[in-house]
Amino acid sequence: MLENYFPVLMFVLVGLAIGIGPILIGWVLSPHRPDPEKLSAYECGFEAFEDARMKFDVRYYLVAILFILFDLEIAFLFPWAIVLEEIGAFGFWSMVVFLTILIVGFAYEWMRGALEWE
Repeated sequence: MLENYFPVLMFVLVGLAIGIGPILIGWVLSPHRPDPEKLSAYECGFEAFEDARMKFDVRYYLVAILFILFDLEIAFLFPWAIVLEEIGAFGFWSMVVFLTILIVGFAYEWMRGALEWE
């Protein structure tokens, strides 16, 4: 009865080997020479080991939300573009309305200065 589960066991073992193997190889073969430059804050500007309750600027979250919003717009455009011939004029004009609403929202955010970073 246990021989029916052998392929599942092999699948799990191969998956673990593929997932953990490169990490272990990199850890064993990579040089370990930390210095202050490598351990310094990178790009975001925040120190890596400060207080977890430090305040973030609200604009950071606003930019992240706007990125997600306009990224989802692209996620809707790909399937629409693939089936455009099958959905006809109704599908085309529905997407035009959708894009118009998003463009108006984008222009509003731009005029309000939500995309400006000081």
